Amino acid sequence: MKKLLFRFALLISCTFFVSCSGGAFTTASASRISSDSHAALDSLYKANPKARNLAKRSKGVLVFPKITKAGFLVGGMGGNGALLRPGGATQAYYQTAGLSYGLQIGAQKYGYALFLMDEKAISDLNGAGGWEIGSAPSIVVIDQGVASSLSTTNLNASAYAVFFNQTGLMAGIGLQGSKITRFQPNKN
Repeated sequence: MKKLLFRFALLISCTFFVSCSGGAFTTASASRISSDSHAALDSLYKANPKARNLAKRSKGVLVFPKITKAGFLVGGMGGNGALLRPGGATQAYYQTAGLSYGLQIGAQKYGYALFLMDEKAISDLNGAGGWEIGSAPSIVVIDQGVASSLSTTNLNASAYAVFFNQTGLMAGIGLQGSKITRFQPNKN
């Protein structure tokens, strides 16, 4: 009976996630991912000017403009993004994906920017097999309250994550359990 219930929950969750994802797992073109990433970062800077100061100190910003997360007991999340180097050049493209389970139901969309503060963080990101959030480097999630007090004197982590444009019906967001891997999108 437990196996049947689990399979049913998994089926409902997968169906729900696919119907709500709106193409989060489709491979968009390189130009589209780059354009969406630049637009999302500009929007973040307008909403949170401290993020621009953080970018000035970083060696690169990995931007995921739209992540879709959905679940019913079993959940998933995913989206495409780009690594933008100082000056705005797009260096590489990445996908993020994750699974979760527990008491959860709903769907949401959000974006996040991962400010990589040193070359080691970028090197770790491009390491073999991708980058599992929670393994390396240390990431500080910056919420609205912390963002207002952020200054160049209290930066001491390898990476800072800033979430933006959150919409939907799931309570809370986080990076735990997600994996970032490099990929090559279509050129179109």
